Amino acid sequence: MRLALVIAVILFVVFGAVFGALNAERITLDLYFWQPSVPKGALILAAVVVGWLLGGLVAWLAPRPRIHRELRETRRQLRDAQKEPEPPRDGTTEDA
Repeated sequence: MRLALVIAVILFVVFGAVFGALNAERITLDLYFWQPSVPKGALILAAVVVGWLLGGLVAWLAPRPRIHRELRETRRQLRDAQKEPEPPRDGTTEDA
C-alpha cells in the first residue's frame, strides 16, 4: 500500500512539472491594487490544489451536525431506557 502511495505521488509530481513546463508563459492577474505576473501552469495548478483542499474541508465538516444530532438522540434513548423499570427475571408477571 505504501509503495502504491509513493508511486502515485511521484506520478502527480511529474505530471505537475510537465504541465507547468508546457504552460510556462506568464500572465498578469489584475487584482485591483496588485497586478502579479505568474506562469499560467502554476496558476492553474494552484487553483486545482486550493479547490481540492476546500472541497476536502467541506466534505470533512459537512457530516458533523448530522452526527451530533444522532448522538443526542442516542443519548436520549439511553436515558429513557435506563428510567424504565426492569421486567422481573423469574418469568412471572407483576399482575399475578
